[in-house]
Amino acid sequence: MHIKIKYFGQIAEITQLEEETLEFSKSLISELLEVLYSKYNSLKNIDFKIAQNQELVSIETELTGNEIALLPPFSGG
Repeated sequence: MHIKIKYFGQIAEITQLEEETLEFSKSLISELLEVLYSKYNSLKNIDFKIAQNQELVSIETELTGNEIALLPPFSGG
């Protein structure tokens, strides 16, 4: 399946991309993260949330959608 991954803030700085599409055959978010950690080693050192089809999910969530977003911590006011 094709997975579109969107990167924001500090994560986009690390990857040097705002988004990319990967061919991925595994079934869990955690398995996708393993691929991304091997591709972008610095991602291991930062905290971020994961959204699938614009809903926050845990790393043990099954991949069901075609869009994943990696979201750095947000500060608000």
